[in-house]
Amino acid sequence: MARAARSRTPHPDRSQRPPHRLLPAVSDGVRALPAAVRRAYRSRRTAPTATLPDGAPRRPVRSALGLMAVTVLGAWLGLLLIGSLRVPVGPMDTSMALRPSLTGGTRITVAPLGDLELSSHYAPVRLDVDVDRLDPVRSQALVDHPERFAGLQDEVTRDVTHGALRLALHSCVAVASGATALSLAVHRRPRRALAAGGLALTLLAACAGTAYATWNPRSVLEPKFSGLLSSAPSVVGNARSIVSEFHVYQKELARLVTNVTKLYDATSTLPAYQPDPTTLRVLHVSDIHLNPGSWGIIASLVKQYRINVIVDTGDTMDHGSAAENHFLDPASSLGAPYVWVRGNHDSRTTQRYLTHRKHVTVLDNGDVTRIAGVRIAGVGDPQFTPDRSVVAAGDPAERTAGGRLADALRTQRLAGTPVDIALAHNPAAATEADGLTPLVLAGHLHHRENTTLPQGTRLMVEGSTGGGGLRAVQNKKPAPVQASVLYLDRKTKRLQAWDEITLGGLGLSRAEVSRHLPRENRPGATPSPSPPLHSTGPPSGPSAGHVSRPARNSSDGTG
Repeated sequence: MARAARSRTPHPDRSQRPPHRLLPAVSDGVRALPAAVRRAYRSRRTAPTATLPDGAPRRPVRSALGLMAVTVLGAWLGLLLIGSLRVPVGPMDTSMALRPSLTGGTRITVAPLGDLELSSHYAPVRLDVDVDRLDPVRSQALVDHPERFAGLQDEVTRDVTHGALRLALHSCVAVASGATALSLAVHRRPRRALAAGGLALTLLAACAGTAYATWNPRSVLEPKFSGLLSSAPSVVGNARSIVSEFHVYQKELARLVTNVTKLYDATSTLPAYQPDPTTLRVLHVSDIHLNPGSWGIIASLVKQYRINVIVDTGDTMDHGSAAENHFLDPASSLGAPYVWVRGNHDSRTTQRYLTHRKHVTVLDNGDVTRIAGVRIAGVGDPQFTPDRSVVAAGDPAERTAGGRLADALRTQRLAGTPVDIALAHNPAAATEADGLTPLVLAGHLHHRENTTLPQGTRLMVEGSTGGGGLRAVQNKKPAPVQASVLYLDRKTKRLQAWDEITLGGLGLSRAEVSRHLPRENRPGATPSPSPPLHSTGPPSGPSAGHVSRPARNSSDGTG
């Protein structure tokens, strides 16, 4: 009875649902199980981009940036590898190319002279033009037919214009090919590679539009030179009167190439350097001012230029003390006779010491010497001013000393032994020799001056061969080291030409050599009434490694 009663008691966990509703609920739970599993599986997967809460499509942004980076890099590689184009311009072979640049502009490289830069435009690309070589066939045609030079400028203009159009098309192919190839290698998707090529062309077109909008044809008026061209800007011709027009820019660019063509043609026909036995070479130095490096420079010039005699117009010392005397010892072993006159920083003690040195000749009070066939007279500076504590006597004292030199020159002329070169330290003293000798040399000023005096004597003032000595460290800019090589006719002893040698001063590394001709020795010049020159040809230039360039203008118009 107890068991039967217990079985009739309802179970507390059993559902209170009626029996006819229990079966459908169980069936719904079974059907819902796969859906729960699917939701759990989906929750573990990365949600698609389109369903991000913030709605920001991050993958397309990264994709676009990546495409842009690949396009720019590929276009740059395309220009670098296959963007250069060889273009004949007149008788020269040139290479033209577009290069990435932050400032734009045009750069023309004329090897071995240097670079010419023009601020022609502002764009992310720069036009590079390299003058590679002078074509021997086309240049020989110009040599054989000089009348063709008249039409060379028009020919160069046509060649430059045609080359620029070819370069534009070639650059389009280069940037499109480079961007497409790099995108295909990185993304391995043809459609994306084609998109990169199209984007590269768009960027190139944008750069071209920027260059056109910022085109500055007057940039030819303000060129920037580097290398050896920095001291020969006349290679671009006289362009100071041009107006701001595109066709003028083309003409000036053509003039540049034309002048460089003439320069190449002239230098290519020069014979190799050979010592000319009919030419005397005089090395003029001055104002060494205790710079020990000057001796090495002088010795090198003596060897390289085959110098016959060295002329020093004073201020070799700084204070003229006896303790400085041994600084003068190398003067005896420079490889050529050394002729010296006293400067205002050289004492009588200095002069006596040098008098007893081998291969050194000291001139004073109009003394005359004959070395290597050249008759040289000189006078020492009458003043001794080693420091600022000594009050200088001024130009009157210099002119008095110059008068003694002039008297000696008159005496030699009356004796039938005229002097070829007169020496003085101060130019004020040197001018007293006007009309009594063809050439007078001086120093003192620490910079070059070249003038023709009223009576026809040429006065050549040399700069400081010591770069100002210890004074160089007191200035904001170091003074250059300067010397000159004078070429004299062996028979008449008249000046045929001279080379001005300029080296960078303290801490600088620059070398410059410029060739100069007297007015009467220039091609087509009217012979002067002075005794005729007997040179067998143009004076020999410096040996290999130096470059001769057109002379600069000076006060007497001789360069």
